[in-house]
Amino acid sequence: MFTGIVEELGEVVAVENLGDSSRFQLRGPVVTDGAKHGDSIAVNGVCLTVVDTSDGTFTADVMAETLSRSSLGALTAGSRVNLERPMALGGRLGGHLVQGHVDGTGTIIERTPAEHWEIVKIALPAELSRYVVDKGSITVDGVSLTVVEAGDDYFTISLIPTTLALTTLGLKKAGDPVNLEVDVLAKYVERLLGGRGIEEPVA
Repeated sequence: MFTGIVEELGEVVAVENLGDSSRFQLRGPVVTDGAKHGDSIAVNGVCLTVVDTSDGTFTADVMAETLSRSSLGALTAGSRVNLERPMALGGRLGGHLVQGHVDGTGTIIERTPAEHWEIVKIALPAELSRYVVDKGSITVDGVSLTVVEAGDDYFTISLIPTTLALTTLGLKKAGDPVNLEVDVLAKYVERLLGGRGIEEPVA
Protein backbone atom coordinates (compact mmCIF):
# COMPACT_ATOMS: atom_id res chain seq x y z
CA MET A 1 0.00 0.00 0.00
CA PHE A 2 1.26 3.48 -0.91
CA THR A 3 0.15 7.06 -0.20
CA GLY A 4 0.89 8.77 -3.52
CA ILE A 5 3.47 11.05 -1.90
CA VAL A 6 6.48 10.74 -4.23
CA GLU A 7 9.75 10.31 -2.34
CA GLU A 8 12.19 10.69 -5.18
CA LEU A 9 12.52 11.71 -8.81
CA GLY A 10 14.41 8.73 -10.19
CA GLU A 11 15.78 7.77 -13.58
CA VAL A 12 15.65 4.75 -15.87
CA VAL A 13 19.20 3.43 -16.31
CA ALA A 14 18.44 0.65 -18.78
CA VAL A 15 15.56 -1.33 -20.29
CA GLU A 16 16.11 -4.91 -21.44
CA ASN A 17 13.46 -6.31 -23.79
CA LEU A 18 12.82 -9.95 -22.92
CA GLY A 19 10.13 -10.62 -25.52
CA ASP A 20 6.99 -11.02 -23.42
CA SER A 21 8.39 -8.84 -20.63
CA SER A 22 11.05 -6.25 -19.86
CA ARG A 23 13.64 -5.84 -17.16
CA PHE A 24 14.12 -2.30 -15.90
CA GLN A 25 17.13 -0.94 -14.06
CA LEU A 26 16.28 2.28 -12.23
CA ARG A 27 18.29 4.74 -10.17
CA GLY A 28 16.84 5.87 -6.85
CA PRO A 29 19.25 6.20 -3.91
CA VAL A 30 16.49 7.17 -1.46
CA VAL A 31 14.04 4.35 -2.19
CA THR A 32 16.79 1.72 -2.44
CA ASP A 33 18.21 2.55 0.98
CA GLY A 34 17.58 -0.68 2.89
CA ALA A 35 15.64 -2.24 0.00
CA LYS A 36 16.11 -5.93 -0.71
CA HIS A 37 14.94 -8.65 -3.07
CA GLY A 38 11.15 -9.01 -2.94
CA ASP A 39 10.41 -5.52 -1.67
CA SER A 40 7.93 -3.29 -3.51
CA ILE A 41 8.62 0.12 -5.06
CA ALA A 42 6.06 2.17 -6.98
CA VAL A 43 7.35 3.46 -10.33
CA ASN A 44 5.08 6.13 -11.83
CA GLY A 45 2.33 4.63 -9.71
CA VAL A 46 2.92 1.01 -10.72
CA CYS A 47 3.84 -1.37 -7.90
CA LEU A 48 6.95 -3.32 -8.97
CA THR A 49 8.88 -6.04 -7.14
CA VAL A 50 12.60 -5.48 -6.54
CA VAL A 51 14.73 -8.21 -8.12
CA ASP A 52 18.13 -6.81 -7.12
CA THR A 53 19.75 -3.64 -5.77
CA SER A 54 23.23 -2.21 -6.27
CA ASP A 55 24.78 1.21 -5.59
CA GLY A 56 21.55 3.19 -5.49
CA THR A 57 19.87 1.31 -8.33
CA PHE A 58 17.35 -1.51 -8.46
CA THR A 59 16.05 -3.88 -11.11
CA ALA A 60 12.48 -5.02 -11.63
CA ASP A 61 10.77 -7.34 -14.10
CA VAL A 62 7.71 -5.91 -15.83
CA MET A 63 5.27 -8.40 -17.36
CA ALA A 64 3.43 -7.92 -20.68
CA GLU A 65 0.12 -7.19 -18.88
CA THR A 66 1.68 -4.29 -16.99
CA LEU A 67 3.39 -2.95 -20.11
CA SER A 68 0.11 -2.98 -22.04
CA ARG A 69 -2.04 -1.49 -19.27
CA SER A 70 0.33 1.28 -18.16
CA SER A 71 2.71 3.83 -19.68
CA LEU A 72 5.83 1.98 -18.48
CA GLY A 73 6.30 0.49 -21.94
CA ALA A 74 7.16 3.95 -23.25
CA LEU A 75 10.07 4.42 -20.83
CA THR A 76 13.63 4.37 -22.17
CA ALA A 77 17.08 4.91 -20.67
CA GLY A 78 17.19 8.45 -19.30
CA SER A 79 13.43 8.73 -18.63
CA ARG A 80 12.61 10.35 -15.30
CA VAL A 81 10.22 8.48 -13.01
CA ASN A 82 8.35 9.04 -9.74
CA LEU A 83 9.43 6.62 -7.00
CA GLU A 84 7.79 5.72 -3.69
CA ARG A 85 8.32 3.00 -1.11
CA PRO A 86 5.32 1.31 0.53
CA MET A 87 3.69 3.01 3.49
CA ALA A 88 4.96 1.84 6.87
CA LEU A 89 2.27 0.70 9.30
CA GLY A 90 1.79 3.36 11.92
CA GLY A 91 3.09 6.11 9.63
CA ARG A 92 1.25 9.24 8.54
CA LEU A 93 -1.07 8.92 5.55
CA GLY A 94 0.01 12.05 3.69
CA GLY A 95 -1.96 11.43 0.49
CA HIS A 96 -4.66 8.76 0.17
CA LEU A 97 -4.71 4.96 0.03
CA VAL A 98 -2.95 3.92 -3.18
CA GLN A 99 -2.46 0.30 -4.22
CA GLY A 100 -0.02 0.79 -7.08
CA HIS A 101 -2.48 -1.05 -9.36
CA VAL A 102 -2.98 1.11 -12.43
CA ASP A 103 -6.59 1.24 -13.68
CA GLY A 104 -5.73 2.77 -17.06
CA THR A 105 -3.88 5.55 -18.80
CA GLY A 106 -4.89 9.09 -19.63
CA THR A 107 -3.38 11.75 -21.87
CA ILE A 108 -2.50 15.30 -20.93
CA ILE A 109 -4.73 17.61 -22.97
CA GLU A 110 -3.40 20.99 -21.91
CA ARG A 111 -1.49 22.87 -19.23
CA THR A 112 -2.50 26.31 -18.02
CA PRO A 113 0.13 28.16 -15.95
CA ALA A 114 -1.00 30.47 -13.15
CA GLU A 115 1.09 32.72 -10.93
CA HIS A 116 2.15 30.06 -8.42
CA TRP A 117 0.65 26.82 -9.73
CA GLU A 118 -0.50 25.11 -12.89
CA ILE A 119 -3.82 23.63 -13.97
CA VAL A 120 -3.49 20.39 -15.95
CA LYS A 121 -6.35 18.90 -17.97
CA ILE A 122 -6.18 15.13 -18.56
CA ALA A 123 -8.30 12.96 -20.86
CA LEU A 124 -10.11 10.29 -18.86
CA PRO A 125 -11.04 6.82 -20.19
CA ALA A 126 -14.84 6.45 -20.25
CA GLU A 127 -14.80 3.38 -17.98
CA LEU A 128 -13.07 5.37 -15.22
CA SER A 129 -15.14 8.56 -15.29
CA ARG A 130 -17.73 7.34 -12.75
CA TYR A 131 -15.02 6.95 -10.10
CA VAL A 132 -13.75 10.54 -10.43
CA VAL A 133 -15.54 13.36 -8.61
CA ASP A 134 -14.87 17.01 -7.84
CA LYS A 135 -12.58 17.32 -4.80
CA GLY A 136 -12.03 13.55 -4.80
CA SER A 137 -8.67 11.80 -4.92
CA ILE A 138 -6.88 10.36 -7.95
CA THR A 139 -3.35 9.12 -8.54
CA VAL A 140 -1.54 10.40 -11.64
CA ASP A 141 1.81 8.73 -12.36
CA GLY A 142 1.90 7.73 -8.70
CA VAL A 143 1.18 11.22 -7.35
CA SER A 144 -1.79 11.61 -5.00
CA LEU A 145 -3.83 14.60 -6.22
CA THR A 146 -7.18 16.29 -5.63
CA VAL A 147 -9.54 16.56 -8.59
CA VAL A 148 -10.48 20.18 -9.33
CA GLU A 149 -13.09 19.45 -12.02
CA ALA A 150 -14.48 16.10 -13.14
CA GLY A 151 -15.94 15.96 -16.66
CA ASP A 152 -17.40 13.04 -18.59
CA ASP A 153 -14.14 12.40 -20.45
CA TYR A 154 -11.60 14.53 -18.61
CA PHE A 155 -10.55 15.88 -15.24
CA THR A 156 -8.35 18.73 -14.07
CA ILE A 157 -5.78 18.93 -11.30
CA SER A 158 -3.90 21.85 -9.77
CA LEU A 159 -0.16 21.39 -9.30
CA ILE A 160 1.69 23.36 -6.63
CA PRO A 161 5.36 24.37 -7.08
CA THR A 162 6.59 21.45 -4.93
CA THR A 163 4.81 18.90 -7.13
CA LEU A 164 6.07 20.60 -10.29
CA ALA A 165 9.65 20.59 -9.02
CA LEU A 166 9.87 17.17 -7.38
CA THR A 167 7.84 14.88 -9.69
CA THR A 168 7.66 14.05 -13.39
CA LEU A 169 4.43 16.04 -13.63
CA GLY A 170 6.56 19.15 -13.96
CA LEU A 171 8.17 17.66 -17.08
CA LYS A 172 5.10 16.26 -18.86
CA LYS A 173 3.62 18.10 -21.84
CA ALA A 174 0.39 17.98 -23.82
CA GLY A 175 0.06 14.62 -25.57
CA ASP A 176 2.06 12.68 -22.97
CA PRO A 177 0.46 9.58 -21.42
CA VAL A 178 0.04 9.22 -17.64
CA ASN A 179 -0.89 6.28 -15.41
CA LEU A 180 -4.17 6.61 -13.54
CA GLU A 181 -5.36 4.87 -10.38
CA VAL A 182 -8.80 5.83 -9.12
CA ASP A 183 -9.82 5.73 -5.46
CA VAL A 184 -10.20 2.07 -4.48
CA LEU A 185 -12.90 2.97 -1.94
CA ALA A 186 -15.17 4.10 -4.79
CA LYS A 187 -14.74 0.71 -6.49
CA TYR A 188 -15.58 -1.17 -3.28
CA VAL A 189 -18.72 0.92 -2.75
CA GLU A 190 -19.84 0.23 -6.32
CA ARG A 191 -19.27 -3.49 -5.87
CA LEU A 192 -21.15 -3.61 -2.58
CA LEU A 193 -24.09 -1.79 -4.13
CA GLY A 194 -24.25 -4.32 -6.94
CA GLY A 195 -22.76 -2.15 -9.67
CA ARG A 196 -20.50 -3.45 -12.37
CA GLY A 197 -16.86 -2.63 -11.71
CA ILE A 198 -14.02 -1.97 -14.11
CA GLU A 199 -11.71 -4.68 -15.36
CA GLU A 200 -9.07 -6.00 -13.00
CA PRO A 201 -6.25 -3.41 -12.64
CA VAL A 202 -2.56 -4.02 -13.17
CA ALA A 203 -1.05 -5.98 -10.28
